Amino acid sequence: MSVIAVDLKTGKITTALFTAEGEILESKKRPLGDLRATQVGRFIRSQIDDFLHKAKEEYHVRVKAIGISVPGIYYEQSGIVWAPNIPGWRNYPLAEDLKGYPYPLKIMSDRCCHMLGEHWKGAASGCRNVICYSVGSGIYAGIMIDGQILRGQSNIAGAIGWMGMDKHFEKEYRSCGFLEYHASATGIARRAIEMAAGDDAYRGELKERDLNVQDVFNAYKNEDPIAVRVLEEAIRYWGISIGNLISIFNPGKIILAGSVFGPAVQFKHQIYEEAAKWAQPISMQEVTMDVSFLGTQADLYGAGRLALIAAEEIRD
Repeated sequence: MSVIAVDLKTGKITTALFTAEGEILESKKRPLGDLRATQVGRFIRSQIDDFLHKAKEEYHVRVKAIGISVPGIYYEQSGIVWAPNIPGWRNYPLAEDLKGYPYPLKIMSDRCCHMLGEHWKGAASGCRNVICYSVGSGIYAGIMIDGQILRGQSNIAGAIGWMGMDKHFEKEYRSCGFLEYHASATGIARRAIEMAAGDDAYRGELKERDLNVQDVFNAYKNEDPIAVRVLEEAIRYWGISIGNLISIFNPGKIILAGSVFGPAVQFKHQIYEEAAKWAQPISMQEVTMDVSFLGTQADLYGAGRLALIAAEEIRD
């Protein structure tokens, strides 16, 4: 048995053919470029069709189900995706685009798929109470409690980028939330630009207006004072938010994930120490902190696991 997994992110799509044991027979990453709205929906379908052909003609295996990880919110009852970072996808009928396949097709948010992937083949294997804390262009948490992935009333559980950590609300937080504004990949680059622009005496390498998060990490290696301030701020916010999650959910493990962890793995000890200042002390004693085994492929593995679950349900 094999399944097709699709991981849709802002700006790119990855498609893979999985065996039931979790081996990737083939995968392909494609940029979305300037595609928008229905063009993205058609592109997803074309990638699935391409892998259906590969499964039959090149690998001689039968596909039993398809799993898709999407950013933002997936409304299961209506089949609509809310993913504002993809042009035209604020309320997009993705399930309608993908009708007609002769086997199960399941769609789930990237938060849940990330947790599925880590639990299947990653750092959460064997865990029943675990949180995947993911920092990339956004910030979210995949949360498993007592062996069940938390999804919430509208599949929005885990949208921790909206955590507030200041008594003063700024209008900029409306679009992404406080934590994401300050401590995501985009937020870190933005804070560096703001701090550099506001310091007339600064003459360092972050004075440029067009920065990304890797520029900030590179400057940190060179002990750039703005980079140090920005990343110390991010460490503080990551630690506080993780401490809050530990107090609320009493997990046995926190997994640091997403593209920022990557380079931010070097701060794991500082993040743990910051979390320990704020978390319920007994819960803090019981938790360990690990790094994702799957890296940026966790959502893809989760989509594969989602498809396998759907196929097993049909078989049963």
